[in-house]
Amino acid sequence: MPRYSAWRVFWNGLSGHKKWERAWRDPEPAGKYDVVIIGGGLHGLATAYYLAQNHGIANIAVLEKGWLGSGNAGRNTTIVRSNYMMPGNREFYEYSLKLWENLSHDLNYNVMFSQRAHVTLLHSLAARDAAARRYNLMRLTGSDAELWDLEALRREIPHLNYGPGARFPIIGAAVQRRAGNARHDAVAWGYARAADSRGVDIIQNCEVTGIARDGHRISGLETSRGLIRGKKIGFAVAGNTSRLWQMAELGTLPIETHKLQAFISEPLKPLLDQVVVFGVGGSHFYISQTDKGGMVFGGDLDWYKSYAQRGNLPMIYDAAEAATSVLPCLSRVRLLRHWSGSVDMSMDGSFFLCKTPLDNLYLNAGWNYGGFKATPASGWYFADLIANDRPDPIIANHDLQRFERGVQIDERGAGSDPKLHG
Repeated sequence: MPRYSAWRVFWNGLSGHKKWERAWRDPEPAGKYDVVIIGGGLHGLATAYYLAQNHGIANIAVLEKGWLGSGNAGRNTTIVRSNYMMPGNREFYEYSLKLWENLSHDLNYNVMFSQRAHVTLLHSLAARDAAARRYNLMRLTGSDAELWDLEALRREIPHLNYGPGARFPIIGAAVQRRAGNARHDAVAWGYARAADSRGVDIIQNCEVTGIARDGHRISGLETSRGLIRGKKIGFAVAGNTSRLWQMAELGTLPIETHKLQAFISEPLKPLLDQVVVFGVGGSHFYISQTDKGGMVFGGDLDWYKSYAQRGNLPMIYDAAEAATSVLPCLSRVRLLRHWSGSVDMSMDGSFFLCKTPLDNLYLNAGWNYGGFKATPASGWYFADLIANDRPDPIIANHDLQRFERGVQIDERGAGSDPKLHG
């Protein structure tokens, strides 16, 4: 597949951009593959790409029940960061950020990664102490981290609510400058194009309707486009993981599926050149501005289990109140649209990248709030697991048995909070 370049943009411009080739093929499914990845979202596409790129496996299929990126890949707030501190999470997300920094060059596709800084607002001395512990650990393990006092924060973001009557008085911020965001659609398209160029079959509108077992192995996948067999099978289906798990007759998982809503406003002139986050007093909120000017923001989960991909009014009120509490200038801005993704929430807020009780089945699940930012490292380590049939040491504790061993990778700042509520 030809590489994109400034010259090719110029040359195709002479024909009115009518001679571009398809970015990826639309093949008919073959009967059998070496590896079948169920889920054509970001993690599934990244896994297929790294299987082909790093491990030389070409006979791979990615099955997507809708169109490419129609699930959570296109239903998130696109934040990229690595401000984690627990062993296993710390190394994983920092490596993911390093992959993000070179991803456009690696894929030969502009994923629009913007390192505009991730700014976590601090509202109490206890919050500042906790942030200092986390961010000092980040610096000790090779990442970037800063603590801003109120004066420094005012210089960088002057239009936050610093008034004496603020609902959540601000005393400073914890900052990771290398963090930022990317364009979710571009990431999906870039991985799809790169995987396809290495021989991966991306099969859209192909829903898995049944899983056939032969003892401790999966013998075939019944799909809406016929029976597909694979020597190795990977699940990368986000909020639908429990459905496929039960389809494979494996019982239950330590996962709950919840809706996570996000919102975008009408376009505005340049207002916010950072990702701003806060969590205090029962509120959880994050916001950034897109290249088109829309303010993208989100907050907490809907606190009931659901597979739906649609929002509801109470969360609109909650997110709007959080937005205006910290950025009063948004109070008269119109909401353009909102949406919902269905996400896997694990019991300790951390993911699963592991083998399963079936010999040829591998699990990628439980990403909580962290799925988008984890995309490159998730694909990298999941591909390594599938190809070599053993976990890399960095993900060794991210298995289904960690609760039995007492290894709970509890990242409270970024995980679920089930509290047996459902």
